[in-house]
Amino acid sequence: MANAQQLITKATEKCYLKCIPAPGASLSGKEQTCLTRCMERYFEAFNIVSSTYVRRVGNERAAGTVAEAGL
Repeated sequence: MANAQQLITKATEKCYLKCIPAPGASLSGKEQTCLTRCMERYFEAFNIVSSTYVRRVGNERAAGTVAEAGL
């Protein structure tokens, strides 16, 4: 749960800095679009990295199990 909160906080900070150069009373359409796209890309990248990591750990565990069985 803490990782999810950290991800949201980091994505919000990065996208805010990228998309809102001069904060005002409301967001322009361009700023809204930028924020939406930025957050989507951030979470997509996180999902790709996470799934790759989980797959790699699974493969390493499977390889370790096979290696141990062969001893």
